[in-house]
Amino acid sequence: MAALTRVVARQRAEMDRLQELAASSAVLERAKGAVMAQFGCSPDDALEALRLRAKAARRTLLEECWITLGSLAPPPAGGAPRPSAAAAVQDQPLPPPDEAGSAALGRLARALVRVGTSQDLARCLLDRLSPDVGADAVMIYARLPSGGLELIGHAGVDDILARQWSRVPPLAGIAALDALAAGEARWLESPEADSRRYLLIGDPPRRWGSRAWLPVATGETTEVAIGVLRRHEGPFTAGAREHLLAAARLCAGPLRTFGVRQEPGVGAAADAVQTVFDRLPVAAVLLTPLRGAAGTVEDFRIEAVAAGTSDSFGRAGRELLGLRFLECWPAAADEPLWQGCLKALAGDEPYESEPFARQQVVAGVSELATYTARVARLGDGLVVSWIRHDASDRQEQRLADVQRLGNLGWATWNLTTGEGNWSSQVYAILGRDAAHGPVPLTQLPRIAVPEDVPALARAVGELVREGRPCDVPFRVAAGDGNRHLRVVAEAVADAEGTPVEAHGFIQDVSAQRSAELALVASERAMLTQHGVLMAERTVASRLQDALLPLPKQPVWLAGLRVDIAYLPAQSGLSVGGDWFSAIELPDGDALFVVGDVAGHGMDAVAAMALLRFTAKGMVITGSSLTGALARLNTLLLHSRDPHGTATLVLARYSPRARRLVWAQAGHPPPLLLRGGEARYLERPRGILLGASDHPRYEEAECRLTPGDRLVLYTDGLVERPGESIDRGLERLALAAAPPGPGGPAPLERLLGLLLEPEGRDDVCVLDIQVPRDAGE
Repeated sequence: MAALTRVVARQRAEMDRLQELAASSAVLERAKGAVMAQFGCSPDDALEALRLRAKAARRTLLEECWITLGSLAPPPAGGAPRPSAAAAVQDQPLPPPDEAGSAALGRLARALVRVGTSQDLARCLLDRLSPDVGADAVMIYARLPSGGLELIGHAGVDDILARQWSRVPPLAGIAALDALAAGEARWLESPEADSRRYLLIGDPPRRWGSRAWLPVATGETTEVAIGVLRRHEGPFTAGAREHLLAAARLCAGPLRTFGVRQEPGVGAAADAVQTVFDRLPVAAVLLTPLRGAAGTVEDFRIEAVAAGTSDSFGRAGRELLGLRFLECWPAAADEPLWQGCLKALAGDEPYESEPFARQQVVAGVSELATYTARVARLGDGLVVSWIRHDASDRQEQRLADVQRLGNLGWATWNLTTGEGNWSSQVYAILGRDAAHGPVPLTQLPRIAVPEDVPALARAVGELVREGRPCDVPFRVAAGDGNRHLRVVAEAVADAEGTPVEAHGFIQDVSAQRSAELALVASERAMLTQHGVLMAERTVASRLQDALLPLPKQPVWLAGLRVDIAYLPAQSGLSVGGDWFSAIELPDGDALFVVGDVAGHGMDAVAAMALLRFTAKGMVITGSSLTGALARLNTLLLHSRDPHGTATLVLARYSPRARRLVWAQAGHPPPLLLRGGEARYLERPRGILLGASDHPRYEEAECRLTPGDRLVLYTDGLVERPGESIDRGLERLALAAAPPGPGGPAPLERLLGLLLEPEGRDDVCVLDIQVPRDAGE
């Protein structure tokens, strides 16, 4: 439910965004059309004129559209020449820039695209006016043909006050009427002084300490006054006045779009017509056309309305009298219904619409309903009626869609008579001809494959006899093999508790079952492969431990202390080809070997064992270091993996002369620490083993002194992915001989400084130290 709530919230937010975008685009298109009609220009010229005007006045394009919709006069009559759109831009008086209120005006312009009524406009103004104004209430009055005023929108005032001041007669001393008559704003900033001139709204009048009444000019007429009321007394600042005047100018566009309420007709005839409409069983309105200067129909006024009629904003019945048709149903302008009204008015044929969906507000809740409309001419007007379709048709279609998408169908059985009723989807699932009718519930196990009959028969029997719900899978034979189905049903009991009816659904779960079987097979294969790998790793790890035993204490060879460390890439999971040897030869010399076979696993362990024991044997039997490397290269080329390679360092130490002779095959050089400094021994020539049939190897010599330390290692200690090995060698030298007191870092600390916990290679290190008290 939480996930569904989040999805619905995202969809609603996206719908709101798209609706606002569509509404903004509609305002722009209407403004372009107004400019085109006024100046006879192309759509591109009209858009460019709006942009130039907005830029010159330091307004947004949307603000300029609203001002244009509210201020453009009708097209010139007759053959009078039209001014160009560009010239009209220059003729527009530009208000002084208002940097402080520009952001608030921009927000107000964007909010106005969602305004559909005068009441919405009042709420929008109260919410969106600049905080510097300090507005506490908004009242919108429209001038009636009789000269009085009608409250068409309010926000921030209570309903009692709104009812008291809903109609204002054409009397002297009314500030809103005075503003409309003069065409200028009236600023009432002192209740004591203003009460001597005007009749102040409020009970008591001092409830509102200051007020502003702003006339709104829609085209060539000024029929609406907007009142902004504040609780605190005092003058409006210059910035607040400029902001309110600009906001009133913006409101002219929406007011002109959805029109102003006209007084409904009066008299016996009008009352008789309304009485007839009050008794109509359907939603209906009587409309009279409102024509523009060119004689075209711009809108319709509602003269009579049926009691069951409600508009898009929840107003119903006689509340709609006197309002304009597009004010009540603004979306109709873009629907076929509007064109149907125009055609019916122009001819004698009524218009019948196709079913359409419309959002309605019922009891404060917005819901989508399906309607058909009929438009018929009546004298000079129209009668428009709507018929709302029963929701059962839509529910039936939705149920059919659910069954199709879920590949399931509903079924009911009468347990007393044995009769059943299936949806069409059940016949499709079972491959049964609907002419044969449903299978009785007690006979349902007969259509299952023999292996599934006992379980299905037991579940059906418990459902029929005991009323126990069932949810059981079973299979039926089909042309393409067995089909996996599922039946879910529950019983309905009578007053005595006896099951008399069963209802539920049958679902085809073949696709899910196939996916489950494939997943089980895949998991089994993965487990088998994992077992094979773990077994191989276990064998390789044990073999490596047997072939490469690690001493638990430092080793003393030929007067040298040797610390040894071997760390696989991931302990317990991977075995590698790094190895070492540290032995004393028969003549008293010491042999040190560090090697690295490419790869991991059984092949690497086998190659490591081959090279380790062969190297020791060759040197023990008198072979030189370079000779041993050449023979090891030939041996690797003719091993079970002719493409395998390895790197190697061989070093022989004579304690009598403290002479170290060493050779290498593509291996990083040993690190010598002496007197607090670290340097790498210069490598003699030597290519890695297994790379060439005719390699050339050379020896190098080094004299060790008391206190010296020699580090032999594999490349896992210095290499990191994406980094040059030179950087790793530099890091090793700095870590092994840190500046300052304390001496060289011990092997444990050295490894801790250099090794990363994840993503590293195998590491093998021989830390060879010459004691400081070694004799000369």
